[in-house]
Amino acid sequence: MTRTDRHGEHRHGEHRHGERRARPDIGGRRRLRGRFRGRLGKGVAGVAAAALVAGIAPAAHADPGSKGNERLARQLVREVKADNAWRHLEALQRIADRNDGIRASGTNGHLASAEYVEGRLHAAGYRTTRQAFTHDDYAFHASSGAVTAPSPRTLHPLVARFSANTPVGGITAPLAVVPAGTDTTPGCEASDYTGVRGKIVLIDAGGCTNTVKQRTAAEAGAAAALINTNNPNPDMILRTRLTAADVRIPVASVGRGESEALAADAARGPVTLTVDLRGEARTVTTFNVIAETPTGRADNVVMLGAHLDGVTEGPGMNDNGSSSSMELETALRLAGHFKQIRNKVRFAWWGAEEAGDLGSANYVALLSDREKADLALYLNFDMIGSPNYARMVYDGDDSDHEGAGPGPEGSAQIEKVLTDFHASRGLPTVGRDFDGRSDYGPFVAAGIPAGGETSGSNLIKTEEWARLFGGKAGQSLDWCYHSACDTLRNVDRTIYAQLGAGMAWAAGRFALDTSDVTTGDPSRRAAARAALSHRSAVPQHPAPAADEE
Repeated sequence: MTRTDRHGEHRHGEHRHGERRARPDIGGRRRLRGRFRGRLGKGVAGVAAAALVAGIAPAAHADPGSKGNERLARQLVREVKADNAWRHLEALQRIADRNDGIRASGTNGHLASAEYVEGRLHAAGYRTTRQAFTHDDYAFHASSGAVTAPSPRTLHPLVARFSANTPVGGITAPLAVVPAGTDTTPGCEASDYTGVRGKIVLIDAGGCTNTVKQRTAAEAGAAAALINTNNPNPDMILRTRLTAADVRIPVASVGRGESEALAADAARGPVTLTVDLRGEARTVTTFNVIAETPTGRADNVVMLGAHLDGVTEGPGMNDNGSSSSMELETALRLAGHFKQIRNKVRFAWWGAEEAGDLGSANYVALLSDREKADLALYLNFDMIGSPNYARMVYDGDDSDHEGAGPGPEGSAQIEKVLTDFHASRGLPTVGRDFDGRSDYGPFVAAGIPAGGETSGSNLIKTEEWARLFGGKAGQSLDWCYHSACDTLRNVDRTIYAQLGAGMAWAAGRFALDTSDVTTGDPSRRAAARAALSHRSAVPQHPAPAADEE
């Protein structure tokens, strides 16, 4: 979502974090972010991580229940093996290796990834559909820079998506640093840009969108803008995405380390830079891959999704080969239970998530009112193998009281199913806000109950999370996020297996019974069919969200 394996390689198959097991919560379910969710039954806190790495089958005593509606869930958790899913992930890595190291939508790497998924599904008895769509994108042609005075050195800017272009060969101009200090809105006000005419401005991220920053800088006469992404990892550079219609000047991201060095140089005297930032707007045609079980109620569909595409900076093994490979293995094992399924299960491998959740948005926009009402729930999985992970479940009930609020009615029950499952294995979870950064967004906006799992992206691990899960506080949950080093070596097999077990459990559980999700208000979906009077029109070129990718 960029450049070396900064924290060293860990050995696959070992529990690298030294994770602490939480004590049983005898006072009921804890609701604070960073505190574990779900009640831990007696005797389950000692479940060994090694057993979870070898496969994701639970210990016999670790089942969260024995009700009839959980029998398929228990079978799937036994049958969905992390080692088998890992073979799909290895195949995606090989595909990236053969296709310039990437699997981004609209590239041969994405096409080959889709063909791999489709081939395995067809062999298991599924019929697949490609849902094609087009969207605006940006081809990157030049992204380079240098300090030319007083002490020449190379810079590593990452041109923004939809940036304006410099001339071929770049521009050379003085550097102006927009003061940050304690300012919570650096570069957001016109008063921040005194004396910047004809200069390249360096701005800290935060406080407003980077589109607003560059527009305000342009109005003050700046020639170009460099955005300090301010990540704790000084070498990480995250590409920024601008709103195309509001772009005025060339814009690029730079890492915190280079930004701080530039600011220090400028504090000592004049600095001159050269930047060559160029790209080209283009229209991309890509597609989603959809498959569903031939059995089960068509008016009570359980849907799982994971985006199959990656970014143009790397192969995308954690983001999101991890989830898409585990989803494939879950679908393959579910194929052996078609006769048991009560509710149709639909699987999606989304395209163009990295361009702004466009594949899922296209899918939801094309659903009729009846088809939306027929969706019982949506489960989203994005990045389930982060190396510095937190075990996160989407916060359906907004018990953390952060960000966007609760999901649609029924989302709290989805969250509970997942947190209870992990708690039964002695595994604490923390909440993840529905902040719109993945493919659940269009479903939530349409009022469809949603939930799922993630192990984290560029969020920073807190001290409390480090106590719960091990790892390094103060660092990104995935230090190769949207970077060339997001290879197989970047995927932690422990959390991959654990969240994969959660995926299998939820798929099997809801394939038999969604009553706790859909009967909070028994007339909800029937009323929706009657109340919704028009079909949403799908935009031909949906505008991607602005800012960090």
